[in-house]
Amino acid sequence: MAIKIDIGDVIAIFALLLSGYSTKKTFEFNKRQNEFIETNDRLNKLLLQKEEQDAISQGCADLSANFIKIGKSNSRLKIFNKGKNTARNVRIEFPEGNELIMDDDIRDKFPIPILEQYQYVELMAVVYDQSPSRLMVKLIWDDNMGKDKSKIITPTVA
Repeated sequence: MAIKIDIGDVIAIFALLLSGYSTKKTFEFNKRQNEFIETNDRLNKLLLQKEEQDAISQGCADLSANFIKIGKSNSRLKIFNKGKNTARNVRIEFPEGNELIMDDDIRDKFPIPILEQYQYVELMAVVYDQSPSRLMVKLIWDDNMGKDKSKIITPTVA
């Protein structure tokens, strides 16, 4: 019993092989497409998270402090708002004591009712030979994101 293969059988086998190859490529393409969709979803979630954080930071004040030197012997503690929103009811404390800033100046200027973005206040510092080179400062304020937010900074005397 001899099997006869004619041209129709060859075309049918070729069509079957081509169909199998095409099916394999379709599955590979679908797999890559699903990976792309998952990556796109992850990127979209990260972008949304970043946008939410940016929106939150838009409502926050961010206070900081540095010593600045004016002239040869005058130093001041500059307290400023580098955040994107207004700080209200700004208070100052010195957790490790205050040997540098004049108490009268603190009483006259604090609490600050409103400290806008990029606005600052300067406090006179009394720097002498044996004075500490650093001062721990705790700033406390209210803003759109909450009350009694605080930050501890340890600026170095210039």
